Amino acid sequence: MENIINLEDYRVTSNDGSIAKVFTGRDRGEIVRKSSHLDELETQFDHVKIIIPNNIYSINPSFFEELFINVVTKLGKEKFFEKFIFQSDEYNYQKPLNEAIMRILRKGTALG
Repeated sequence: MENIINLEDYRVTSNDGSIAKVFTGRDRGEIVRKSSHLDELETQFDHVKIIIPNNIYSINPSFFEELFINVVTKLGKEKFFEKFIFQSDEYNYQKPLNEAIMRILRKGTALG
């Protein structure tokens, strides 16, 4: 198993052959988390590289939230950013990623 998750491998292709330019929704985040074995990679490697493909228009926080919920809950924000290295040439992922991490950590500390 390799310690790289290339989101290109998880883009949805529509019936007309066009490739999705967005990653959206908790359900999609969960599918990518499970099929990429992200949680297992986190335990096996010191670093995991996340490659965000070119020509992505949007990645919404709910996608990131479900994708990273287990590792952020386990590691916390600082250790998450030490372990997970992001590569993106074009897409500015920081704002939706930080919002997702904030949501995960808020839920983890919420009294309920």
